[in-house]
Amino acid sequence: MLNILKKIFLVIFLVLLLVQIPFIYRRYQFGLLKQKINVSQSERVVPAENNYRDYKGVIHVHSSLGGHSTGQFDELVTAAKSNGLDFVIMTEHPSENFDTSASTLKGVQQGVLFVGGNELSTADGDRFLLMPGSEKAFAEGFAKTPDFLAEEKAQGKLAFITYPEKFRSWNSDYDGVEVFNLHTNAKRMNPLWFALDAFWSFGSSPELVVANYFQRPDAELKKFDELTQQKRLSLFAGSDAHSNIGAGLDTNTGDRLFGLKFDPYAAIFSLVRTHVLLGKNETLTQDNLLKALKNGNCYIGFDVLGDTAGFSFTAANSSSGAEQKTMPKIIGEEMTLTENTTLSVTVPLKARIAVFRDGGDPEYFSDETTLTYPVKNKGIYRVEVYLDSLGSPFDKTPWIISNPIYIR
Repeated sequence: MLNILKKIFLVIFLVLLLVQIPFIYRRYQFGLLKQKINVSQSERVVPAENNYRDYKGVIHVHSSLGGHSTGQFDELVTAAKSNGLDFVIMTEHPSENFDTSASTLKGVQQGVLFVGGNELSTADGDRFLLMPGSEKAFAEGFAKTPDFLAEEKAQGKLAFITYPEKFRSWNSDYDGVEVFNLHTNAKRMNPLWFALDAFWSFGSSPELVVANYFQRPDAELKKFDELTQQKRLSLFAGSDAHSNIGAGLDTNTGDRLFGLKFDPYAAIFSLVRTHVLLGKNETLTQDNLLKALKNGNCYIGFDVLGDTAGFSFTAANSSSGAEQKTMPKIIGEEMTLTENTTLSVTVPLKARIAVFRDGGDPEYFSDETTLTYPVKNKGIYRVEVYLDSLGSPFDKTPWIISNPIYIR
């Protein structure tokens, strides 16, 4: 009997060992991926000076102030500064007792612009990010979506849809759609595979372990493309940062003796960002940041795969046989179609560029840093960029997702 038990335990041990081999090998692959990213960054093409400046930041961030988070302000500011962010939009959950949007981080802190906002659900079950926030945010959760939007839009606030997979009131007057959300993406992971990857590789490559499970938000982008056939909208990425996954030991005075976090702000802020384009003579302020977000003058950069700053997507018209062109339109803007309308795309690394029209099948252009695309038809044009050189899964997961240019 004892010999049989020994054999059973030996078989179990060998099976468990064999199961680990792919994840041990993947740790090696993460190391190679990190090297590829570092090499590619050294080969970045410095973009020529243009009329716009690229400001990078994160949207959809929580602290302990609004519950569901253990993150503290000091941790937030340090993480934003260390990641070189230009802005952070806080979206605190509302409280019945006080105005969380007024009490959260606001203004310039350590060179980073913070905007106080809210995340809230309406009585219809639709969830929004409200920017800036509202002292009445808790009460507004009892309003119907149309009433909520009418009240907030009248005050000049932005209402961006978050968790579009649960949204219902598509005919209402919102400003933008969160097409990628880190929390939503995490729910699509295989938890067992991720846990084994994390066990072997999280300590050395935490950001790449998470990025390896990124998926293109097919359904969200399809819905966004459908919606832009009816109205101009802005797409963006949500960090949905809570800094609350982990464990620790605290004293009775609240001092931490030991702790481990799997989603610290510093790591989350490095994964995916929203880049906003402002005129080179404009100063980054809350007002012009929110205006650019509303107008769609922004794009999503999965910066964990390499800095996306320097990406440009513009449209211009030129007279036949002449070199002169109209002032180019940037993402989020409109242009009238002529026989000489062209789209121009610039990326800081050689990549595969996908040009979408009206959400249809894209045209692909491989191994490019610049692309000139003649426009023959009216439509709503959007660009995605892929770093095929990094291998799977990044040949299917975008590096860049742009907002549209509307050719009328």
